[in-house]
Amino acid sequence: MSFRYDFADTPFGDALLVFSDDGLVAFDLPEGMHRDSPWALEAISRMLHALPEPDPGAGEEIDELLRAYFDGEPIRFDQELRLDWRLANGFSRTALQAVCEIPWGETASYGEVAALAGSPGAARAVGTACRTTPFSIVVPVHRVVRADGSPGQYGAHPERKQYLLELESDAAAHRPPADGVRPGV
Repeated sequence: MSFRYDFADTPFGDALLVFSDDGLVAFDLPEGMHRDSPWALEAISRMLHALPEPDPGAGEEIDELLRAYFDGEPIRFDQELRLDWRLANGFSRTALQAVCEIPWGETASYGEVAALAGSPGAARAVGTACRTTPFSIVVPVHRVVRADGSPGQYGAHPERKQYLLELESDAAAHRPPADGVRPGV
């Protein structure tokens, strides 16, 4: 299996995109990384046991989706992209796939995701899956919140989680309903 990589722009900085022949393997927002960082591929290379080759332009489709998403469009990345789940196994994979079912602009608690994934009571395992996801933003782990409704962490960046939640919430509030008639009009 060969792997290749590209970068995408986000409001949080450069995202590292890694692809296999089966699809997107990783979407990562490493701390302080930029495209010239010599260590940018270090962690993913260890996980894949291979060094991805540069493939400028490989992320064009994702760039377009990201622009639309950050402009407030309800993008469901897992339906728009082929995802290669090789870096998520067992319950983590099941939990992350359940996270993909949380509608755009909505949230679910860790416990609710555990129940959706078929393991009620596994809220902590859902938290671990969200923390270790290979698909930042693409799998919307930012939509998973604490039981009391508070956002909780997002790696070491709770402000990013808040930004994403507000982006979706604000855009959803300004989006006309499917029938085109706003409530109260």
